[in-house]
Amino acid sequence: MRIQIPELSLVVMIGASGSGKSTFARRWFGKAEVVSSDTCREIVSDNENNMDASEDAFDLLHYIVGKRLKRGLLTVVDATNVRPEDRKKLVALAREYHVLPAAIVLNMPEKVCLERNQQRTDRNLSPHVITSHTGTLRRNVSKLREEGFRKIFELRDPGHVAAVTAIEREPLWNNKHSEQGPFDIIGDVHGCYEELCNLLNLLGHTVDATGHKVQVNNGRKLVFLGDLADRGPATPAVYKLVMNAVSDGVALCVPGNHDIKLLKFLQGKNVQLMHGLERTVAQLAGEDAAFREQLKLFLDGLISHYVLDNGKLVVAHAGLKEEMQGRASAGVREFCLYGETTGETDEFGLPVRYNWAAGYRGKAMVAYGHTPVYEPQWFNNTIDIDTGCVFGGKLTALRYPERELHSVPALATYMEPSRPLRIPGEGNNLQHEQDDVLDIEDLMGKQVIPTRLLNLVTVREEHTAAALESMSRFSIHPKWLIYLPPTMSPSETSTLPEYLEHPDGAFGYYRKNGIRQVICEEKHMGSRAVVIVCKDSEVVKRRFGIEEDSIGACYTRTGRAFFTDKETEQAFLAMVHAALTARHFWEEMDTDWVCLDSELMPWNAKAQALLQQQYAATGAAAVNAMTETVAVLRAGAGNPAIASLLKDYEARAEMCQQFTAAYRQYCWEVKSLSDYKLAPFHLLATEGRTYFDKDHVWHMEQLGRYCGGEGNPLVATGWRVVNLDDAQSIADATHWWEALTEKGGEGMVVKSLSFIERGERGLLQPAIKIRGREYLRIIYGPEYTLQNHLSRLKQRGLGAKRALALKEFALGVQAIEHFVAKEPLRKVHQCVFGLLALESEPVDPRL
Repeated sequence: MRIQIPELSLVVMIGASGSGKSTFARRWFGKAEVVSSDTCREIVSDNENNMDASEDAFDLLHYIVGKRLKRGLLTVVDATNVRPEDRKKLVALAREYHVLPAAIVLNMPEKVCLERNQQRTDRNLSPHVITSHTGTLRRNVSKLREEGFRKIFELRDPGHVAAVTAIEREPLWNNKHSEQGPFDIIGDVHGCYEELCNLLNLLGHTVDATGHKVQVNNGRKLVFLGDLADRGPATPAVYKLVMNAVSDGVALCVPGNHDIKLLKFLQGKNVQLMHGLERTVAQLAGEDAAFREQLKLFLDGLISHYVLDNGKLVVAHAGLKEEMQGRASAGVREFCLYGETTGETDEFGLPVRYNWAAGYRGKAMVAYGHTPVYEPQWFNNTIDIDTGCVFGGKLTALRYPERELHSVPALATYMEPSRPLRIPGEGNNLQHEQDDVLDIEDLMGKQVIPTRLLNLVTVREEHTAAALESMSRFSIHPKWLIYLPPTMSPSETSTLPEYLEHPDGAFGYYRKNGIRQVICEEKHMGSRAVVIVCKDSEVVKRRFGIEEDSIGACYTRTGRAFFTDKETEQAFLAMVHAALTARHFWEEMDTDWVCLDSELMPWNAKAQALLQQQYAATGAAAVNAMTETVAVLRAGAGNPAIASLLKDYEARAEMCQQFTAAYRQYCWEVKSLSDYKLAPFHLLATEGRTYFDKDHVWHMEQLGRYCGGEGNPLVATGWRVVNLDDAQSIADATHWWEALTEKGGEGMVVKSLSFIERGERGLLQPAIKIRGREYLRIIYGPEYTLQNHLSRLKQRGLGAKRALALKEFALGVQAIEHFVAKEPLRKVHQCVFGLLALESEPVDPRL
């Protein structure tokens, strides 16, 4: 005998004491799946036989059952459960969490239970208790279905129990996890057959000569979101095409409320012929009885919703809350068909619906229709693609996983909508409206942030508070903060006596981790800047939700405005915009905005206060002090003791001069906008995509096309590819670094050729900086090259810095991927704030 139960269900064991329930449960279910009343009794009283503790024990049992069902876990209740009142609470829990209750009844003969009870050493119940259990069970076992149990398995003697060879867990009908797409998801058709054919052709599919079959191309699969019927001119033709597509295995379809109302009509039930059903009935009158019977069977077999692509995508006609996804109950089906209404009607006489998507926090993307909207409406990782074709709007498809939208216009207005598709003054971007106010609860406290690259990144509570304080006081408009760059780790400390950092350290790191090619990029003498440029101010409003007259933003790696005044910032961005436009960037990249990771020069443009208060002051004081000291010592140079001291101070004076010369390399006078230069080195994102899948050579070559030329603020970054198996290639790169640093340059950055690279131990450093000997004088002080200082500095530890760089890299990538995927701003900001919070980690700032 094989027992089949739904993969997600509440299995209630029913039987008298001694019937073998616990033994059966242990044999066929996992230890964690079985919630035993005896175990709960022991937990609350230290004694599983303490009947006085039963009330508390069952409170605990119901609590545990509820928590497991909430998490979507099959749960088995091991208790006698012979009375209807004992089972009532369990059935209620199953309904609350939208799972199917199943009963496994061990209806053993009374004699068997009594014999087993006598053999027990842990418990010896009075015989009348066993008799009461068996009698009570026999009187009401026939009523289990009335109580709400959908699966009932009754075993009447030990032979039946022994005959059970397996318990099979049947996937729920809505479980399509293995269906991974790609999908073309189509919104409410409502009988608009010609528009459906036009949309299928636009998507690259082919409708055959009969008009009833579609050839789906490019390995894709169609998904119809229901409401195929009513209001439009050709409902039967729509059904024929969709039914054949589903039958051929190239489409899935969920029911809409109009489809189910039509089903009731076909089943002979009393329904009102209104809201377009009257047109469908008239159209079906021209079809034969065989088609109407096929249609009835098709509609009766539609599943309320599907969970696709390993749980990443949910499709349902009216949408679906997270806690209902992948569940099976009447409540789930009702929600899928109608959504959630308040019981009120609006000024147009339509039901007022709760906006379930406003509180949606689920991981799965939900695609739905039901409520006509003027444009597809993204909201909290959900999208409404019913764009009112039958009302003169358009028919829309969502391509998944690409998240691309394709639409065809309605050929006519087949029915006037009760509520206008577009109401003047009404906003059409609910996501931007909600994102105007962020919930502080999403950002406060300890954060455990999921990322694609590092799984989970943990940010401590005290650091999130510091980040929130910083952002609230100093940040630019938070909607611009779609990305922050990570800190960068220096190379391994050099073994060469005169160097703290040398290219050999970076080359050795990547070679040790199995990388054979790296790219070396010149490190500019500027400040890290994230630059967002939009095609026009309308894009700023539509895509970023910012109501201001601007074309973008330029900010530092800590989210602060790079320029002190908005006018200068926008003027500079206009120059960048002009350079991109002149070289056809918008058309070539098929976008209306871009985000660049760059270096903005000169360094003193942003670090003026640092220069004046720290470097310049230190340099001037040191040079003056050393000049006077050397002059005094020279006056007494005839004394051998003073001569030795003079030599030491002359060397130190020279180091102070070198310190001053080092930071002056990074400064030039800024008289006008033309004195600013921007060196982009990462093309991070454009509309609809990121570029982390492209290697660094692609980034350098792509960005280089837009750099250089008179009046262009964009300057190219010098770079070269190094083969780590070729000694000459390494030597050439090292000489290049020496030449850059000897001219006063900061040095170079070494990266794996791939943007994202993993080694045997996990994610590798995205970039390693190798700073020049003289530049490091700015960081570590004028006299850092003295042997005693250099020896001490060579003991520096890089572990914390490197761990920090990886975590920040993962968060930065995740933030911009959330934005490009049009996910809620709270998810973007969780990563951005997390990255900023990590900056509070106690890591040597000189590294």
